[in-house]
Amino acid sequence: MMVFLRRTVLLRYLLLSTALALLLFLTSFWLPQGEQRDCGSVWQPCLTDYIQTPLAPPILDERAESDEAPPLVRECPGQVFQARKLLRFLRSSLAEDGEDVLLEPYLLSWDQLLNFMESLGTMVSFFSQKVREKTELIRQLSLRRSSESKSAASSGLQTPAAFGLKTGVYRSVRSMVEAELQAGTVSFSRRTDSGCRTLLRLHRSLLWLKLMLEGLSEGPDAEGRFKTPGELSRDAYKVALAPHHPWMLRQAAEIVFLALPDREYFLQLVCVQKQEEATPVLRIIIHALSVVHTRTQRLLAKYNMLELP
Repeated sequence: MMVFLRRTVLLRYLLLSTALALLLFLTSFWLPQGEQRDCGSVWQPCLTDYIQTPLAPPILDERAESDEAPPLVRECPGQVFQARKLLRFLRSSLAEDGEDVLLEPYLLSWDQLLNFMESLGTMVSFFSQKVREKTELIRQLSLRRSSESKSAASSGLQTPAAFGLKTGVYRSVRSMVEAELQAGTVSFSRRTDSGCRTLLRLHRSLLWLKLMLEGLSEGPDAEGRFKTPGELSRDAYKVALAPHHPWMLRQAAEIVFLALPDREYFLQLVCVQKQEEATPVLRIIIHALSVVHTRTQRLLAKYNMLELP
C-alpha cells in the first residue's frame, strides 16, 4: 500500500513538473499577438471548440457610482489582493465624459487583478507574468514619450503637451489610440509594440476574469452542484482567449485549470466564507469590470482595433 501511494505521489509530481516545463516553453506565446494562420495542421488545429460569439455591449447603469467602495466590499487583512482597492481603481478609471477610460487607474486595477491571479498558485503565475509585462509596457511607453517630450522642449522645439499617464497622450484610452494612430505606431497588418495592441491583449484578459467571476457569483445548478473554479475558468477561456491562442497554449491552459484551488479559496480572496455572502460582493465587482470593459470595447471598435495582429 505504501509503495502504491509513493508511486502515485511521484507520478503527480512528474506530471506537474512536465506541465511547468511546458508552460515555461510557451510563455513567449502568451496572449497571442500574431496573425491568424490557416488551421488544419498538427500545430494549428481548427478552432471548432472555440467559436467566439460576438458580444454585444451590455446596457449598464453607471449612475450612483462613486470612487469609494461600498461597505459590503471589505478590506481583507493579511492578503495581497484587495477587492476593495480593485473596485476603487476601476471606478476611478471612468472618465467624466461617460465614454473614455483613464489609463493610470486602469493599470492600477490590473495590479490588483494580477495580485488576484498570483494568489491562485505557481502555475497561474506563469500566465500572470506575461500579463504583467503588458501593463509594464504601457507604462514604459508613457515614460519614453514623456522623456522625449522633455528633451524636445529643452532644445526649443515645438512639442505637444507632456506625455504621461496623468496628462498627455497616455492619459486615457482615447488619447492613446488617437496619438498612436497619428504617429503611425499602430499597424493593422503586423505586430508592433504599441500601447493599442497591448491594451487589446489586456482587454481580452479582462473579459476572461470577468466571465470567471460571473460564474463564481452564480448558485448551484438544478442538481445542487456548483461548478468548480477550473470549470468556470475553462468556460470563460473558451469565449475570451482561446479563439486568439495557438493550439499548444490552449492545451497548456487546460493543465492550469486543473491546478486551480477550490471554490472556498476563491471566496476567501474576497473576504467572505459562504456563497450567499460572496454573490452580492462579486456582483458589485463584476458590474465595475463590465463598465470598464464596455467602454474599452466601444473605443477599440470605433477605431477598428479589435483584431490587431
